[in-house]
Amino acid sequence: MTFSDTVRATLLRRDQLGPVGRILVDLIRYGAASAVALAIDAGILLLLNQALGVNYLVASAIGFLSGLVVVYALSVRYVYDDARALHPSQEIAGFLVTGVIGLVLTQALMALFVGSLALPVPLAKIPTVAVVFLFNFLSRRMLLFSIGNK
Repeated sequence: MTFSDTVRATLLRRDQLGPVGRILVDLIRYGAASAVALAIDAGILLLLNQALGVNYLVASAIGFLSGLVVVYALSVRYVYDDARALHPSQEIAGFLVTGVIGLVLTQALMALFVGSLALPVPLAKIPTVAVVFLFNFLSRRMLLFSIGNK
């Protein structure tokens, strides 16, 4: 068995790992789902702002919300598929609440980096993504999906 086969098997057998192993697997899976969502988020932000001249905060909000829909769908399907701690309606509500907080963080950081520090929009998105990714992963992991399951 190659190294990549071992990693793939470990990621697929999340239920056989201890709590720390499950969190690490979830972090890797969430990172992959977030990368897809980020591509959509950033693509919409740049298209709206750079190509169409939409205000960067409006474009940022639209991009973020589009990415939120994608990361939710990927998270419940592939990331936390065996880690459901809540009823699906509660899960969606919790995801939206953490998403709104993430949106507020995104807007505040973009306003700081672009409005106050005069960074270009694409450059301002980089540290914003890092902070919001950590917030989203940790809050969703702790609030929406159980740590000690299976």
